Amino acid sequence: MDQASHVSARLYREALLHDPNRPLYHFAIADGDGMPGDSNGAFFADGRYHLMYLYRSHADDTFNWGHISSRDLLHWRHHPDALRGEKGDEGAFSGGAFVDEDGAAYLTFWKFAARDGSDNSAIAIARAYPPYDAWERLRPVAVPAAEWGIASVNVDGQDVPVCCADPSNIWKKDGWYYMQTGNLCVLNKYGREENAPREYQGDWTDLFKSRDLIHWRYVHRFYHNPRMGADDWPDRTEDDMCPSFLPLYDQKSGGKPTGKYLQLFIAHNRGSQYYVGRLEGETFVPEIHGRFSWKDRMCFAPEALVDDQNRQIAWHWIMDGSEGDIGPAGWRGVYNFPRVLWLEGDTLKMAPAQELDRLQFRPQRFDIGTVRGETPLAIANGESFRLRASIRMGHARRAGFAVREDDETGERVEICVDRDRQALVMDVSSMPAAGQFAPVQEEAPFALGEDEELRLDLFVDRSVIEVYANERQAICRLVFPTRPHRALGVQALSDGAEYVSLDAWEMDASNPY
Repeated sequence: MDQASHVSARLYREALLHDPNRPLYHFAIADGDGMPGDSNGAFFADGRYHLMYLYRSHADDTFNWGHISSRDLLHWRHHPDALRGEKGDEGAFSGGAFVDEDGAAYLTFWKFAARDGSDNSAIAIARAYPPYDAWERLRPVAVPAAEWGIASVNVDGQDVPVCCADPSNIWKKDGWYYMQTGNLCVLNKYGREENAPREYQGDWTDLFKSRDLIHWRYVHRFYHNPRMGADDWPDRTEDDMCPSFLPLYDQKSGGKPTGKYLQLFIAHNRGSQYYVGRLEGETFVPEIHGRFSWKDRMCFAPEALVDDQNRQIAWHWIMDGSEGDIGPAGWRGVYNFPRVLWLEGDTLKMAPAQELDRLQFRPQRFDIGTVRGETPLAIANGESFRLRASIRMGHARRAGFAVREDDETGERVEICVDRDRQALVMDVSSMPAAGQFAPVQEEAPFALGEDEELRLDLFVDRSVIEVYANERQAICRLVFPTRPHRALGVQALSDGAEYVSLDAWEMDASNPY
């Protein structure tokens, strides 16, 4: 690397450090163009968390998988890219990961078609051994495509189109390796018309299995949506891509298997969502459906792993709405803080990984009692803080907070629980648009029991706002105040609720830049 390159690298890092919107402790892609910026290939091995991220390498004109790892979910080390373009193709789109008994890690991915026309894309697999820096593609590809994103298999003497996009993680059962494939391309070709066959409408995935991780054969549809379009279950327009399929445990940490599984996925038109269900032989049976994005698709592209504490930990790409060039900031691509998911009865519980506590410093405690209207809070650092509150609602119908408030522009983000709407609400309607995402009021279903205390865990990281309510609902969005260095105000909001406890901390930076 010559001197000019060193200077350019330093200037780029300094520009990122001075960007008032760049998060301090939510992982942000450092390689420039995180569009698409899907989280991919998460696995846990030898005490380290590994996570891949999709980004567009303008140097190679390919879609690459960046690779980071961490021991504490806070500080991440960059590895060489795990996947790059090969033989003139454009690289790789999304997929998953798996670690076998011998310590070998495998990445499943959607390989682009060769630019010279010698293949039509495929599901492919790469393998690496500790320290997981050198990834070798297995030959032949796992599932060759007949056309972009679609394979053709023979079922009962007939050629049938099946999914050949966005493979899931691999799992192992009874000596077989399994993976599922996403259905967008098949849905687009065969299921979009009003009179399309029912079996090609809506969301599903296809299942493949192998004895040796090299030779794969088609099994059948992995699941069927049993309640299409009912009670906010996915409708006929929603696909299943970026699938992740892992067991659920009964506690936040150190739990036991529940016998149920979590299928995380996206619909491209509705964003991130999930099924909870059971595995019957080689078929998944969805029983519960929920979403992580309700008003638009800002919460996108989930990826998850299970660690040695029996924690299922998930990331989502939080889309910034940018289109075209990445703009003067010179970067894009942000993930929510690692989110732990577990099952309690019929409820999917969720909370930020406990490692977040280690970033807290400069504690503050507020004794504000009953709030009618708005009560200002003198938060030490309004652009980077965590706030935890226990609130006794009584007869109040609404309670929460306003953050990133700017008195002069009138911009702020309101976050509250509305008992009449039975919703956790994040209202960004006074903020500027985030690219293609209009200012909205996002509402996540949340019913608070009559005598149940409201517990809010809210954290602000410059442009990232996340909130959890009673560990059973959460919203995460990006916001871009007009004057980020002035949008520091915080208010408690209510129509008569009692704020029993209210603690705040400033949050330390963990991103290198």
